[in-house]
Amino acid sequence: MAQDRAQKNRPHYALTSVDHALRLAVMLQVEGPLSVSDAAERLGVARSTAHRLLSTLVYRDFARQGEDRRYHAGPVISLTADSQSRTALLRTIAMPHLHALVGRLGESANLLVLAGDYARFIGSVESSQALRVGNREGMVFPAHLTSGGKLMLADLTPEERVELYATDRWEGRADERPDLQTLEKELAVVRERGFAINKDRTESGVTAIGRGVRVTDRVDAAVSVSMPTVRFDESRLVDVVSALALTARDIEHDLHAALRIETGV
Repeated sequence: MAQDRAQKNRPHYALTSVDHALRLAVMLQVEGPLSVSDAAERLGVARSTAHRLLSTLVYRDFARQGEDRRYHAGPVISLTADSQSRTALLRTIAMPHLHALVGRLGESANLLVLAGDYARFIGSVESSQALRVGNREGMVFPAHLTSGGKLMLADLTPEERVELYATDRWEGRADERPDLQTLEKELAVVRERGFAINKDRTESGVTAIGRGVRVTDRVDAAVSVSMPTVRFDESRLVDVVSALALTARDIEHDLHAALRIETGV
């Protein structure tokens, strides 16, 4: 089934070095320049390891080293300056609030943005519980399956969704394309509720609840809480949604204040 192929369960044969390199590439793309020390701290590795990873990315044009000795996104993955700047600002502002959310609920928390028909995780804070959902930063999932992705899709115009899920855009992966009529019904429920749930749709054994974040005049990002499905209980839903609403409100407040300072308005 298409849904099964869309699930992302960490492979038993995962190569840590490859995983680290890919995470670094995403950090450079969406957040901006990193020093070797920054990279080492973010990945939790030695400086020598971080340097080898960055050097490999430079060799393959995924990164370049500037005159300031920091590493920047290379030509293979470069975004526009405005897109990178706004995404980096959003993440910087949101991270303390994600830490606070984890403190409130004891579950892992994430920040997502929409990238075409995918939801990209640009920030993630793990719970300290032994059984927990791991760091998802840098990963992408089909937007129509994730809790955060559904919230962002729900705030697009019908015309934008029709274009996003047009048959010709899904050539080569037609079996993964959702039925638009069914999706519209699901998104109508999301808009009415103001939150979305993803239970085992992207990763078996993982349940996520999300809430939208209005970066401009629309839902351009989302915060979510991820937990092992065995720990998900409907009785927790009110507390989780309330905590997500507070987190989204606080991120919006701080982000809009930062943007006012940035633009001088």
